[in-house]
Formats: sequence, C-alpha cells, structure tokens
Amino acid sequence: MAGAKLRILIVEDEALVAMLIEDVLNDLGHEVVAVGGRVAQALQLAQDAAIDFAILDLNLNGAHTYSIAEALRARGVPFIFATGYGSGGVDEAWTSVRVLAKPFEPHQLAAAIEEARRA
Repeated sequence: MAGAKLRILIVEDEALVAMLIEDVLNDLGHEVVAVGGRVAQALQLAQDAAIDFAILDLNLNGAHTYSIAEALRARGVPFIFATGYGSGGVDEAWTSVRVLAKPFEPHQLAAAIEEARRA
C-alpha cells in the first residue's frame, strides 16, 4: 500500500517539532489524527485513536515512551521512533523498531514509514 493515505499519531513533546512533522506528513498525503505531548495523554491516544501508524519521540519530558510502543504493538499498529538519541538510545528490547534520527529530511521520514509498514 505504498502511497496510501495513513491516519497518524505523533508523540512529541516539543510543539515546534510536532508541527514540522505534521507539515511533512500532510505534504506526504497523510492525515495527522492527534499529537500527544505527555506520556499519559499519548498512551490514551495509542490505545483508543483510530490510527494506522505512529511516530514516537523516545523521550517525553524525561519519560520514555516504551509503554506507548507496547500499546501500539498490542493493537498491531506499526510505528517508528524519531529521536535525537539515534538508534543507540533505544532500549535493547526495541532494536527491531525502525529509528529515525532527528533532525531528518522529509524523504527519510517517508522511507521510514514505508519500511516500518512492511516489517
């Protein structure tokens, strides 16, 4: 389903970064359903929102987003981590998840989404 319009959840605590990611996703033809900037809020969205994909910052105000990743995995929703820490910052249990290092270019985000959806 390359090129299909996806309903996407963004989990990001920096408002400006979230807006930039949203703009890129809109330009790629996707719909941003919600943005979660706190773990509790994002976890609720990951459990309940009608989404096809999610982009998770690894760290929200000092708290890891692994509980959100668990909720997405339980629902079968593909996701990536987008983080300034790079893949080295991801816990060993999550090394199978695609990591997109910030900052990234729009084509890198598009490729990461497609790769994660095929995995």
